[in-house]
Amino acid sequence: MITGRGIGLIAAMALSLASWTGTANAGRSFMPTGNLTSQPVGHYEFCQRLPNECNERTPKEAPIELTRQLWAEMIDINNGVNTRVIPRTDMEIWGKEEVWSYPGRYGDCEDYALEKRRELMEKGVPAGDVLLTVVRQPNGDGHAVLTVHTSLGDYILDNLEPRVLAWTDTKYRYLKRQSETDSGEWVSVRDDRAPTVAVGSVR
Repeated sequence: MITGRGIGLIAAMALSLASWTGTANAGRSFMPTGNLTSQPVGHYEFCQRLPNECNERTPKEAPIELTRQLWAEMIDINNGVNTRVIPRTDMEIWGKEEVWSYPGRYGDCEDYALEKRRELMEKGVPAGDVLLTVVRQPNGDGHAVLTVHTSLGDYILDNLEPRVLAWTDTKYRYLKRQSETDSGEWVSVRDDRAPTVAVGSVR
């Protein structure tokens, strides 16, 4: 039996696939990035546990082409991980804050993003085009999403949103993301679309 949540995800997938034509014809929007900045504490500790995850080097070149196939894979992976993983805070899972890890049955926002990144890389997307990203929610809380850097702009895979959206269509203020050339480094994001809000937990 397909549950109400399942029906909603199927509808969201159909809507996202139907929007492919609009996406392909829309103006490209790339997230403006700045200088190197601090690595989130949780990602630093993740790198200490799994150093190979943070030693990926990607040549500086054009981003991956956003084909119809890649668009469908982005939608499928976003919804698949969102469906499989049950949301829990790091405190509930680990008894402490800011533990970044691949999720099992449960996960926090950054765990969803890590898993989506891994699955897209398994599909052949370069490490430099799937970028962990720290944002601020409208209520001031910190949050982590995955940015997919494509030929048609930057798109966001989010555990709080079933649709794959252009970064400019989301409600967040963007703070920093992984470097396109070095998965262990982070760069600032120059997001002037929203006012500064209170500092939250993801840092």
